[in-house]
Amino acid sequence: MKRLRNYIDGKFSNSENIKWISSYNPANGLEICKIEKSNLDDVNNAVKSAKEALPEWSSKSFKERSDWLLKIANNLDSRIEEIAILESMDTGKPITIAKEVDAKRSVLNFEFFAGIISDLQKQEFVMKDATNIVVRKPVGVGALITPWNLPLYLLSWKVAPAIGMGNTVVCKPSELTPMTADLLMRVIDEVNLPPGVVNLIHGDGPVAGSELVSHNEIDLVSFTGGTLTGEKVALSAAKSFKKISLELGGKNSSIVFSDCDLEKALEDVVRAGFLNQGQICLCGSRILIEDSIYENFKNRLIERVEQLKIGDPSDESTEIGSLISGDHRKKVLSYVDLAIEEGGEIITGLQYENPTGFEGGNWMKPVIIEGLSVNSRCSTEEIFGPIVTIHSFSSEQEVISIANNTDYGLAGSIWSSDIEKAQRVAKSINSGMIWINTWLHRDLRVPFGGVKKSGVGREGGMWSLDFFSEPMNICIKHD
Repeated sequence: MKRLRNYIDGKFSNSENIKWISSYNPANGLEICKIEKSNLDDVNNAVKSAKEALPEWSSKSFKERSDWLLKIANNLDSRIEEIAILESMDTGKPITIAKEVDAKRSVLNFEFFAGIISDLQKQEFVMKDATNIVVRKPVGVGALITPWNLPLYLLSWKVAPAIGMGNTVVCKPSELTPMTADLLMRVIDEVNLPPGVVNLIHGDGPVAGSELVSHNEIDLVSFTGGTLTGEKVALSAAKSFKKISLELGGKNSSIVFSDCDLEKALEDVVRAGFLNQGQICLCGSRILIEDSIYENFKNRLIERVEQLKIGDPSDESTEIGSLISGDHRKKVLSYVDLAIEEGGEIITGLQYENPTGFEGGNWMKPVIIEGLSVNSRCSTEEIFGPIVTIHSFSSEQEVISIANNTDYGLAGSIWSSDIEKAQRVAKSINSGMIWINTWLHRDLRVPFGGVKKSGVGREGGMWSLDFFSEPMNICIKHD
């Protein structure tokens, strides 16, 4: 059985007195590896390593650090197939998604931040009698905590700008999906990144994660995960005034107007609802359909969803894989029961048996629910699984009200041929991101993040560089 060890100070752990956590393939329930169950000593050692590496690493130029990011990117690029296989095995997602999203975009994250960091220039503001020079300094030692749904993609999204701006980091991946985090450490080791710049501890949230966030020598925390955990992270970090970024949950609406391109809208609304089994914070789990096309769109939606191929994640034709764990599957299925209690009707997806050969896995058929109040729990709470609710609306004002009727405000999409109307509606929705006539169309230069219970702060492009640095003004008086 493969054992994944912590990576601290440029070395993988060689301790013999280690407690282990088993990690399972969610598609079949079989154990695939064991990871270290880190304790406070492990956290202390990782933070100490990052702290000691900080002076030398932060003294390097932006160009030097950019070159290191490119070395990592090039090594990862040579491992695309390996990354995809590991990510599919770790998460249960289809191999095609693992390759196109997780693997390739992880490479792009390092390439992108290498590019913008290498071009950074100091800013000067000239007065009549003085010149102000604004320089960017690293924040210090960062705690980077990532979730199980997009393991390497989100880890690379944080590591690249963090170390590119001169910080050193301690990473804590999800204990459910550790394999590509381990691969990234092997890559970092192979390219000979200076010891201590990037460290990784495995383990669970209540011990390893909590001790890391609350550590006195941690200067910033970048967390992506559930809202309830995010609340705990925020409270812990606030005690010592750590710089913090929280990318949390979402309950996003896909708004379909009658004047949309029906075929295009249908394909992307299905994709938004069920990509990665609905286990993406950006997924559109509330489908709001203008009343004049409601029945037609509903029927077409059912037909298309029932065509989605569920099965072996390693099969490139598979569109729907397994959920991440048995506990998560129970949670998601509990919302099906709740929907029935709330007066909803399951119009597809109620009955499903695991694929042959995957009887021990965490499988579920995509579910569409009709007839729920827009105020119901199923319509307003994040489910994070292959469940969508559908609702009709009759006016711009009504659909804006429905879209805003949730504690979350992360993302959404609008489908209409009237771009002026679509923009008007988009600006009225309390959300960090809205797509018009597309979904998950990502430009790494733009801000990423939400409002309300969807998080605090923004990352992406210059916003990431702002978060992972501290601006300092130097004012020089003229003679």
